[in-house]
Amino acid sequence: MALLEVNDVHTYYGNIHALKGISVTVEAGEIVSLIGGNGAGKTTTLRTICGLLQPTHGSVTLNGEDLRNYKAHQLVSKGVAMVPEGRGVFARLSVAENLELGAYHRNDKAGIAADMKRVYALFPRLEERKTQVAGTLSGGEQQMLATGRAMMSRPTLLLMDEPSMGLAPVLVELIFATIEEINKEGTTILLVEQNAHMALQVAHRGYVLQTGEIVLQDSARNLQRNAMVQKAYLGID
Repeated sequence: MALLEVNDVHTYYGNIHALKGISVTVEAGEIVSLIGGNGAGKTTTLRTICGLLQPTHGSVTLNGEDLRNYKAHQLVSKGVAMVPEGRGVFARLSVAENLELGAYHRNDKAGIAADMKRVYALFPRLEERKTQVAGTLSGGEQQMLATGRAMMSRPTLLLMDEPSMGLAPVLVELIFATIEEINKEGTTILLVEQNAHMALQVAHRGYVLQTGEIVLQDSARNLQRNAMVQKAYLGID
C-alpha cells in the first residue's frame, strides 16, 4: 500500500471539470513530481489532496485512510502539510512567529524547539532574520520561510506548489537542494513545478498532466529522456 493514493479523482471548479479521473501514487520516502503547463490541473490536484477542494468522484487516502473525512486544517495533524503557491507567509508576523504557527497543533515544547533548530540549520538566513517581519523578506527568503513553516508540523507528506516561481536561478538551486535534503531526512514529497528540468532532477518518479488528465507517468530518468517531455517541457527539440 502506497503512502498516498489518489484514485480516479474528478474535481470541479464550478462548472469546469478540472480533474478528469486522475490517479497518482506516492510511496513512502519518494519525491514525486507533477509537471504540466498552466491550467493542466497540478495545483488543483494538491488542493484536492489537502482538502481545500472536494472531489465529486474518486478517493484520496493516506496510509489507507480516506482523507475526504477531514477538513483541510485537520489534515495537518494527520501528517499532511502544504507549501502553497505564492508562499502565503503571514506578512505582519516575524519569521520566528511564522515558524511557531507551523506547529500550532503540537504541544511538545522540546520537540518544537528541536524542529526550530532544524529549520534554522536548513535555512541559516532565516535564523539571521528571525525577528524580522516576514513581509519585508525577499521572495527567496519567503519561500524558505513557507517551507520551514510546513516542516514545523513534522509532516509525513509534504505538498509543494511551484517552489521556484519567481526566484533567481541561484535561489532555485538552493531550494531544490533543500528539497532533496528534506527528503533524505525522511519526508515524502509531492512536488508541483513548472520548472520541469529541476523537478525531474530531484524526483524519483513523475506524472505529466494535460488539461486535467495524466498523459504520461514514469521514472524521472525516463521522463527526462522522453521525446514529448523534452520538446514540451525541457526545451529540447
